Amino acid sequence: MTGIESTLAHPVRDLSTVSVADAAVVGGKAANLGELIGAGFPVRAGFVLTARAYLDSMRLGGVRDELVETHTKALAAEPDELAGLCDRMTRLVRSAGMSERLSGEVRAAYTALGTEPVTVAVRSSAVGEDAADASFAGMNATFTNVRGIDELLERILDCWVSAVAPRVVAYRAERGMSTEPAIAVVVQVMVPSERAGIAFTADPASGRRDRVVVEAAFGQGEVVVSGTVQPDTHVLSAPDLGLVSTTVGHQDVEIVRGPDGRDLRRALDASRSGARVLDDDEVAEIARLALRVHEHYGAPQDIEWAMAEDRLWLVQARPITTLGAGTTDEPADGGPTVLARGLAASPGRATGRVRVLHKPDDGGALHAGEILVAELTNPDWLPTIRRAAALVTDSGGTTCHAAIVARELGVPAVVGAGTATSVLRDGQLVTVDGASGEVWAGRTGQASAEPRTEPATGPARIVTGTRLYVNVAVPEAAERAAALAVDGVGLLRAEFLLTEALDGRHPRELIARGEQDRFVEKLSASLRRIGAAFAPRPVIYRTTDLRSNEFRGLRGGEELEPVERNPMIGYRGAYRYLHEPEVFAIELRALAEVRERCPNLHLMIPFVRTRWELEACLELVDASPLGRHRGLHRWIMA
Repeated sequence: MTGIESTLAHPVRDLSTVSVADAAVVGGKAANLGELIGAGFPVRAGFVLTARAYLDSMRLGGVRDELVETHTKALAAEPDELAGLCDRMTRLVRSAGMSERLSGEVRAAYTALGTEPVTVAVRSSAVGEDAADASFAGMNATFTNVRGIDELLERILDCWVSAVAPRVVAYRAERGMSTEPAIAVVVQVMVPSERAGIAFTADPASGRRDRVVVEAAFGQGEVVVSGTVQPDTHVLSAPDLGLVSTTVGHQDVEIVRGPDGRDLRRALDASRSGARVLDDDEVAEIARLALRVHEHYGAPQDIEWAMAEDRLWLVQARPITTLGAGTTDEPADGGPTVLARGLAASPGRATGRVRVLHKPDDGGALHAGEILVAELTNPDWLPTIRRAAALVTDSGGTTCHAAIVARELGVPAVVGAGTATSVLRDGQLVTVDGASGEVWAGRTGQASAEPRTEPATGPARIVTGTRLYVNVAVPEAAERAAALAVDGVGLLRAEFLLTEALDGRHPRELIARGEQDRFVEKLSASLRRIGAAFAPRPVIYRTTDLRSNEFRGLRGGEELEPVERNPMIGYRGAYRYLHEPEVFAIELRALAEVRERCPNLHLMIPFVRTRWELEACLELVDASPLGRHRGLHRWIMA
């Protein structure tokens, strides 16, 4: 077995064997599904092709380096250049395809799901997806009602291709995610949905944590997340689950499994299009399950649910990426003319000229600062939404992809406005209030047609008897966190920065290839951004504390890491540094380079168990370039 081939070990894993700790290997969607299965929640069985399966397939196909180079260009490309670069990456992915060995493992895993050819859902699970600061809502491909191994293999390849689609690249560019895309694929027994929808354990529009929002539609949930219909919306109080309000939507179509096993788009008659999807007891049952998921994760959750034969299933769970504070400000003139009214989807208020567009390809017609008005917006609209001052759609609910992306981008949004594309005219000056769900005539209240900008300065400092520090894990959050009235960073976690700089490889594999300089350069760039944002306030960087099971998830890790029964108390932290001083040394080198410009950066050594470990680690620090820096604080976690 060659070195490259050996890295393909275990590219297919049963969902029940993964958890949130495996997100770097199987992506956010698969990690959360596995976590829910392990916690006893109602989730259908399935398996996942790891992100390493995709990356190694690209390497075996001889295209991985060219993909990385082209992706880097695409991140900085102008809109008219992006499509061509993405087409080039699509051709590369398809030319590499899937190895016979990997397709054989997929075949075996699929057969294990049932004796008959099982109908499955095939869903992308990108690394970084469904995280607390980036949902990738609807960006990557999903396929339902897939049946048979040949169709399954085709759909998996389609999911891989979706990782380099223009909307995904544009989203990654907006979120500052410059690393090589890595995508896993979930294959899961299909729920033959009769009713489906979304549940939020906090109100995503108002930001209220004492509310649960449940949206529901007939058929499969795709009509809700895509914004095709206006779903029923139920708001409940938490934790008592008292029903606060119910809004019955309007649904012209549903998506169900057709006689041939494929998706069938079916029109609803008048008696069903305006009927309630759920009764009060069913709404409470879904909200109760959602709060259990919230309790398990300890944070507000966005879950997808489906009902078949009156049985409730969880289809997906992820953190709510943004919870707007909302606004109760009244318009300054006291009596605006309401031109359109819909659902409050993303808080904020903006004034600008209307631009009515009917398809994503028309996005070039929108000028920065204009109000985008469309019938509905799927993820292909992302490059256009990025340039809009606000968003208004005819259809959709507060949990559709467009609403989620608007909240992440900070774009005020009103969805489900019904007739916005007909009552609003190109060039008309309007004000969009994403907190009230209204579109007003003219310039009203505190709004501006200028493009959004980050605040130049933070809030006024509040003098307290206690010093307040924040935890930071990603450089993209640095400026926003530094604008708060805090005294610095008490814990800068190394793990995310490290895996980004390693490009998913084990550090000893990187050292063996002599690529330490590239690692130091990438890690230093991230650290400088954080250090500069908080200067002169202290930033305490905790060096790497990945456990052996997490290191095994990096490329080459299975050959280099021990198998431990309890990695939590095993080969990690200070003890690891003493046995792998060459790995610790390059991390210290990066810190030393950053402190040349950011002397507010300091060191924390994790998981110190004994005095002799600490003494030996401090000797390594003193012997490194970092040890020569005056004023360096040395912290420990014990």
